[in-house]
Amino acid sequence: MTISTQPLREEDLPEADRVCRLAFGTHLGLPDPLAFLGDADLVTTRWRARPDAAVGAYLDGRLIGSSFATQWGDFGFFGPVTVHPEFWGQGVAQRLLEPTMALFDRWGVRQIGLFTFPDSAKHHALYGRYGFTRQELTPVMAKPVEAQASAGGWLAYSALTPSARAVSLAACRRLTDQLSPGLDLAREIRAVADQGLGDTVLVYDGAELAGFAVCHVGAGSEAGSGAVYLKFGAAGPGADAARSFERLLAASEAFAVGRQARQLVAGVNLARREAHQLMSERGFVAEFQGVAMQRPDAPGHNRPDCFVVDDWR
Repeated sequence: MTISTQPLREEDLPEADRVCRLAFGTHLGLPDPLAFLGDADLVTTRWRARPDAAVGAYLDGRLIGSSFATQWGDFGFFGPVTVHPEFWGQGVAQRLLEPTMALFDRWGVRQIGLFTFPDSAKHHALYGRYGFTRQELTPVMAKPVEAQASAGGWLAYSALTPSARAVSLAACRRLTDQLSPGLDLAREIRAVADQGLGDTVLVYDGAELAGFAVCHVGAGSEAGSGAVYLKFGAAGPGADAARSFERLLAASEAFAVGRQARQLVAGVNLARREAHQLMSERGFVAEFQGVAMQRPDAPGHNRPDCFVVDDWR
């Protein structure tokens, strides 16, 4: 069996999406594996955000697996990595990981993370061979959107002028750099705006940015119908961090009300203990969980003093 890896081709996106759903749905034992994710999309959205970060595995021209890498400044993560069940256990995942790791080397990121099944020794061993260490669990949590939810002191990135957007991106970069040096969500914010996947909620304390959340909305995004998914959200550090985080959650829910969403979804690593506690108090409940693995074995922004939501799926 001769398997080649190369940049994932645009014409192969429908098959990459099908293989992704089939692989996860089969692993989870779903009656209809292709129903995994519903009308959410983890493949096309990531390819469009950065085609050069998507790798396909091909057998005689047939796509049998794919991997996607994401760069948030000096931090990166990868996933989904999926292989057609017909080819499980035949080294395809390793073939995908080699060029994916090379991407991170080329980008010069200082830390790489991933989200995987918490009870799969096979996956932990695979990623361990590439220097990743198992760390804390990351529950993906959800709460029903309350129709009366409201919050003041926030703006949507989409409502800003081009010059104001540039200012806001710089402010977001300053905020995340204080949490973890080099962490930068500008590429993610622009991708959501450019593809019409949702919006970014910006929470202010006077003239200062207190927090922001990159939100996917509805079908065709990573959220799926009826949902707003906080792919990344963070409050600025300091004495007011907890209050700013609560304001960010309130603003995100108010945004969800405006988009007529029924559910607000966000992941939070359990190393961020107070952030998790505040989410629980606000009515978020874990729907499922994964485990974070990182290389090198360092906390990055998975720390008790970080009021951050993300899950690296």
